[in-house]
Amino acid sequence: MTKLSLVLLQLDVVFGDPKANRQNVSEWFAKANLQPNEFVLLPELWDTGYDLKRLPEIADREGKTAQAFLAGLAKQYQVFISGGSIARQVADKVFNTTYVVAPTGEILTRYDKVHLFRLMEEEKFLHAGNQLAQTNIADFSVAPFICYDLRFPEWFRKSANEGTDLLVLSAQWPTPRIAHWEKLVQARAIENQCFVAAVNRVGADPNNQFGGHSLVVDPLGNSLLQLDDSETIGRVMISQDAVVKTRGQIPVFEDRRTELY
Repeated sequence: MTKLSLVLLQLDVVFGDPKANRQNVSEWFAKANLQPNEFVLLPELWDTGYDLKRLPEIADREGKTAQAFLAGLAKQYQVFISGGSIARQVADKVFNTTYVVAPTGEILTRYDKVHLFRLMEEEKFLHAGNQLAQTNIADFSVAPFICYDLRFPEWFRKSANEGTDLLVLSAQWPTPRIAHWEKLVQARAIENQCFVAAVNRVGADPNNQFGGHSLVVDPLGNSLLQLDDSETIGRVMISQDAVVKTRGQIPVFEDRRTELY
């Protein structure tokens, strides 16, 4: 399949209540009129929100609850899922973790957020990952990223150099910097000549207001989908042919001066 239908679930998150958030995600899946083999995208930390101080109490041990929950939804609706991210506890460490799940319920890949955002004190409560993740869905090579990663273009370029043509980003990006969000998503698409699908949460927690404006951008930087700041569902079809065409017209990857940088 050179084409892939993306379904963005732009959701609010209940602060520090994984059970309520699983219920909310389930309800939005039921509303989405999902078709087999669509790719459903969730926002960052949809299970706990930024209740970081309580993570030792509420984080998902080994991610087992989230894996079973997402696998169940994937099998029920016969869809692929980029599971936003969840708080995954391993021994005495907590990671901000994305799972990508197949319609069979198989976990295709896992990604731990690499760049921790000090303005929200992530480094005090979370441990950083240290490697890229990648998997294949339809004809797309897909790589997940999380929120603050967006400000590090070299991390996305490393993934694109390894053949990624769909970059998937989950976030809890605050409203005051939503203009940066949109511009940076567009930049990552243009410079890597690929699709970027970025899902941000909406609503508020005790310390932040979150801006939504989830979007999908094509390899030329055109917005194919742009949501507002409410809980909603977005759907768009993308074609891998657009990546091939764009990279063929301007051979950026071939023209890199790797002996210099």
